[in-house]
Amino acid sequence: MPKHTLHPQGEFPPAGLGRRLAAMFYDFLLCTALLIVTAGAYKLIQMSIIGQERMRTLTDAGALDGDPLLSTVLLFALFGFFAKFWTHGGQTLGMQVWGVRVQNPDGSAISLWQALLRFVVSIASWLCLGLGFVWALFDKRKRGWHDIYSQTELVRVPKQKK
Repeated sequence: MPKHTLHPQGEFPPAGLGRRLAAMFYDFLLCTALLIVTAGAYKLIQMSIIGQERMRTLTDAGALDGDPLLSTVLLFALFGFFAKFWTHGGQTLGMQVWGVRVQNPDGSAISLWQALLRFVVSIASWLCLGLGFVWALFDKRKRGWHDIYSQTELVRVPKQKK
């Protein structure tokens, strides 16, 4: 499957850690809203299947705490959010605001496989107390672990004129 080229094209400088973190904060707010809506929809569907009284009984007993299916649904929703934006335009909404884009070194959009690798290694980076992101301070090309592992780069793109 041919890679599609992202616009604008050109040689862009790598994005620094500050811009990365700012974009992540914006996306964190959006993802929080996404997770709230997804969990709400999940609970409504669950209630329509098992009934309101049974749902109340299970909730009061704590039987629905740590629901592995809900956790899986939320993880897939998060991955879907990032994968859609990264593979179609290279920018989440937070990345658009801060003028950064994820791309292949040749300027093309990343694949779904690369998005999955970025997503999983990003989670691992946070679990290591953010060390995978701080790594960008020491890498010559300002890449984090997720960039290195997925063979992608995060660049600063100029503002688009309307």
